[in-house]
Amino acid sequence: MDEMQLYTLWTQKATEDKDLIEELASIKDDSDAIKDRFYRNLEFGTGGLRGTIGAGTYRMNIYTVRRATQGLADYVNGSYKNGSVAISYDSRIKSDVFAKAAAGVLAANGIKAYIYKELMPTPCLSFAVRALGCSAGIMVTASHNPAKYNGYKAYGADGCQITLDVANIVINKINSVDMFEGPKYISFEEGLANGMISYIGDEVIEDYYKNVLAQGIHTDLVKDSGLKVVYTPLNGTGNKPVRTILDRIGVKDVTVVPEQENPDGNFTTCPYPNPEIREALELGLKLSKEVKPDLLLATDPDADRVGIAVSSGDDVVLFSGNEVGAMLLEYICEERTKLGTMPKNPIAVKTIVTTKIAAAIAKNYGVELIDVLTGFKFIGEQIGFLEEKGEEDRYIFGFEESYGYLAGTYVRDKDAVVASMLICEMAAYYRTKGMTLIEARDRMYQKYGVYKHMLGSFTCEGITGMERMKEIMTSLRTNPPKSVGGLSLVEFSDYAASVTKNIKTGAETAITLPKSDVLVFALENEATIIIRPSGTEPKIKVYYTTTGKTQEEATALYEKLDAEFRTILGF
Repeated sequence: MDEMQLYTLWTQKATEDKDLIEELASIKDDSDAIKDRFYRNLEFGTGGLRGTIGAGTYRMNIYTVRRATQGLADYVNGSYKNGSVAISYDSRIKSDVFAKAAAGVLAANGIKAYIYKELMPTPCLSFAVRALGCSAGIMVTASHNPAKYNGYKAYGADGCQITLDVANIVINKINSVDMFEGPKYISFEEGLANGMISYIGDEVIEDYYKNVLAQGIHTDLVKDSGLKVVYTPLNGTGNKPVRTILDRIGVKDVTVVPEQENPDGNFTTCPYPNPEIREALELGLKLSKEVKPDLLLATDPDADRVGIAVSSGDDVVLFSGNEVGAMLLEYICEERTKLGTMPKNPIAVKTIVTTKIAAAIAKNYGVELIDVLTGFKFIGEQIGFLEEKGEEDRYIFGFEESYGYLAGTYVRDKDAVVASMLICEMAAYYRTKGMTLIEARDRMYQKYGVYKHMLGSFTCEGITGMERMKEIMTSLRTNPPKSVGGLSLVEFSDYAASVTKNIKTGAETAITLPKSDVLVFALENEATIIIRPSGTEPKIKVYYTTTGKTQEEATALYEKLDAEFRTILGF
């Protein structure tokens, strides 16, 4: 069917949601609006669904959610006997509606659905999958995207986001499901009544808290440290769990940003509820200048990411995800080594776009560092490999540059709750030693050298956006630049072709990681440019690494690289 035929079908069939009915009526004479909603299906990618909330095949709504869930249900029923699925959801618009729609499909397919009584963070979903012995999990969230988006992340029985192989199986099953006639469905209330849907009990949440607290190293020092914190959950799910954990370790002086304390899917105070972006932290930064805390914590809507800023006189200094991750790795390694709690043959894991300083830290403490593809599920996958060998205790920490961190193996996704706890514990510990986090960061750079990491994002929205991203990647793949910013290309890696080429010798080395649409340009002076299309947003992402004796030197080099590479990309 073409777009107009699909539109007509939806006006006849999509009758359960008044918002969709009104939206469809409002665009009846707008061919461009109709085309944008129906020119393709919302794809179930390697991590699940994500898209704009609204009517149509290319939107997040109860019908696209039911269709995706039917595909997931077919996979579960084909792979497990007496299958069950855990479900959680965040504060986004219609998150609870989509979660209940998914539960209704699972229940109709004879699959037991466990759902939290209220919104809960992504790590709590991962934990519930494992704690309840479920076959799969669903987290309804669009993470840190703007308010118009929602999404749906699928998890395997290990509590990790589904692997590429499983995702492909689920995608094939979804593709065979008719939008309206295909999904089996009963109402949420009927599922509760017949026992196919149950609420997740408080004992699971308490068990999660106990596992988080078990990751502490110096929590005994926190209550007497005088640590002062400003916190913002950015109107998401972090408010209760983060504050609960901080209270339990003794951080009593916590000031919450009032405008961003309660759940609000409209995110009226921060159009981009992403702790990576300064705009999202403005209210927290303003409050910090008044309160003068030791640090500002900010978690994203599904509380799997956390960003920080540190007070410095009358100013507040933002830290990058790379810096926080590296500092946590250094803190964990240094203090566990001193205390004698470091496991034999310890392992840390990071993604390929994450700071190179981690390699220097790991080497210093005799820690094996594993690099994986971008996406925290690949970090979770490494924990699973260790678990299969009965060696999960070797894992000490994993992180990615986009503000995702995990200590412990109780969940298999990034966890802003445990990260918030460890960041506060680290700050409290250094405070007892007369150091701020800024001074601790400077000490790390003096020890290992200055590494500058910056992220560039280039938006390519609409029908033509996907084609533009493909054209950019094809061009760079075919004709990699010989130099950028005055630095010659030393090595070129194409993760889709699984090969690294030495530019000087022409020698090629196989890349053993799974194929991925990622290009790496290794330049002189340890500078690196990595480019990849986002898997969740209509963006090309560029990761820059520069080094120098000082921050100023590394920053100046980054600015040269960024200016020239933007020209190469055509932005």
